[in-house]
Amino acid sequence: MNKSNARMGWLFASPYLVYSLIFFLFPLLWATYLAFTNWNLISPDYEFVGVQNFVQAFFSESVRAAFFVTYKFLAMFVPIAVIGALCLALIISALPRFKGLFSVAFFLPYLASGVASAIVVNGILSYNSPFNIWLRSTFGLDINWLGSPVLAALIIALMMAWKFMGYYALLFVAGLESIPKDVYEAARMDGAVGWKKFWYVTIPMLYPSFYTVTILAVGLMFGIFTEPYVLTGGGPDLATHTWQLEIYQQAFERLHAGYGTSIAVINSIVTFASILVFRKILEVWGAKHGWE
Repeated sequence: MNKSNARMGWLFASPYLVYSLIFFLFPLLWATYLAFTNWNLISPDYEFVGVQNFVQAFFSESVRAAFFVTYKFLAMFVPIAVIGALCLALIISALPRFKGLFSVAFFLPYLASGVASAIVVNGILSYNSPFNIWLRSTFGLDINWLGSPVLAALIIALMMAWKFMGYYALLFVAGLESIPKDVYEAARMDGAVGWKKFWYVTIPMLYPSFYTVTILAVGLMFGIFTEPYVLTGGGPDLATHTWQLEIYQQAFERLHAGYGTSIAVINSIVTFASILVFRKILEVWGAKHGWE
């Protein structure tokens, strides 16, 4: 019976395993090989160059910019997205009716095309847009929104937070709905009401949701491409130049596929290490509140 159950389990898992094998494992092995070559994406020949691509990437100004820009986006996006999603979840949970309707409404931006959203934002912030004309005529403000290194990065972070907050809010709503009512009753008997109840009961009990949302948000920052590509092209002065932009430019615009692949490998390592650090921090916080 156990062998039969095991075979049945492998049978049902086989579509995902085959999918992972074809679209993840094989490309990973192929990319690892390409990272040590000087392939130009067109030639049938692959020149083996050893670790030269990695050395070149280590001293590259644009790669260093991508490294620091990612953490800049992370520092802006993660707090905004997590706190904003939590606030949305609290609002939805407090609604007496139509919770599902409002949940779907907040989730809709997540389904919107990143290209379409970026084009709309670009139109709103363009020099001759009604918004900028109103700012100039009313307040005398002439702001180059996407020409400022600080503002351009902040706009992209806010745009992505708007897109993903609804999705993250659903995870928080699920966490709020799973908190047992008797926990709140016991806390109220101990004098934990209002802000104390939220800080000392709700927040610790939402640890699984915080864990999931934070890891998803951190991982997302290492794969940003659409928004900076459409809005700024990585500028100004590499202020919004991300890993994915660097990989795309090297591999598909300059046809340095081997070098671009080596950058992708470095990006994977940095992503894995960063997520591991955040995981450890979250696990330490969870352990202090009884989550083992």
